[in-house]
Amino acid sequence: MNDRVGPWVRRFLVEYLIGERNYSPNTQQSRRDTFVLFLPFAAKRCRCAPDNLALSQVRSKLVREFLRHLEGVRHCSPSTINQRLISLRAWARFVGINSPEHLEWSAQIRTIHLKKHAPAPTNYLEKREMKALLAAPNRHQRQGSRDHALLLFLYNTGARASEACRLRVEDLNLASSAATLHGKGRKIRHCPLWKPTVAALRELVSHRAGTQPVFVNHRGQALTRYGLHTLVERYARQAALAVPTLKTKRVSPHTIRHSTAMALLHAGVDINTIRIWLGHASLQTTHIYAECDLKMKAKALARCEAPLLEQTKRRSSGKGLIGFLRAL
Repeated sequence: MNDRVGPWVRRFLVEYLIGERNYSPNTQQSRRDTFVLFLPFAAKRCRCAPDNLALSQVRSKLVREFLRHLEGVRHCSPSTINQRLISLRAWARFVGINSPEHLEWSAQIRTIHLKKHAPAPTNYLEKREMKALLAAPNRHQRQGSRDHALLLFLYNTGARASEACRLRVEDLNLASSAATLHGKGRKIRHCPLWKPTVAALRELVSHRAGTQPVFVNHRGQALTRYGLHTLVERYARQAALAVPTLKTKRVSPHTIRHSTAMALLHAGVDINTIRIWLGHASLQTTHIYAECDLKMKAKALARCEAPLLEQTKRRSSGKGLIGFLRAL
């Protein structure tokens, strides 16, 4: 088998991810972006063109240098660095399975550990902040009506940016007040819609064919994730004029998704129902909302009395090795 990196990358991205595993195009693009960054870096270190790079040159030391480059030069977060490493480890596993002579090489790449880090606090909007965001678009204009319907849909369903962008008119059942979302891993879920959401969407898609996207740009094409992020950030800046606390928050489509989850939690909805609503595969993913809700924790603390303990003198740690160990 060819020892060149190029053919293995092509097979991994096309044959394996799409043909064999049937992953979504978003997953393929995420893996592709890793190689767009890694291959020029590796080629520069090995002093050759990316097309001439050999597997034997891609050693674990080189991969670790690439991860340090992401952190020190590109200033990537630990989660992004881990995402890049996961892509490289999956690729190395694919090569090892299909080429037994590269099993040892594959094992060396796959033994590189993920970077441990403390999870970032969940960013979400309070009810008054969300109301200000929904009120920001000018609904007397055509674009403002679309933007209001989009923001309302995101908050109603907790949809991901990609789910909202690929939503088709045929995915809406306005008579039954429901929407069908096509989520990660090609999973499908159904979400109920509020009456205001139904009214806003009905006005938006009243003369559209079933195969057309619900949310389109000025060219009539489906709104992109980048366009959706820009839209949300623009209205967040406008809403911050009415609610100054928004100035301290980074507002994105995913922030609205977090806000939906927290609103459901505050309304008394159980955590498993929220998991189904958001389309999470694991309950552990949804559990972060219960952990970051300070109001629930304060109520729990109010039910308990603080124990009154006598103050005790702190024992001296001493000197020498034992003192050092006790001081840690």
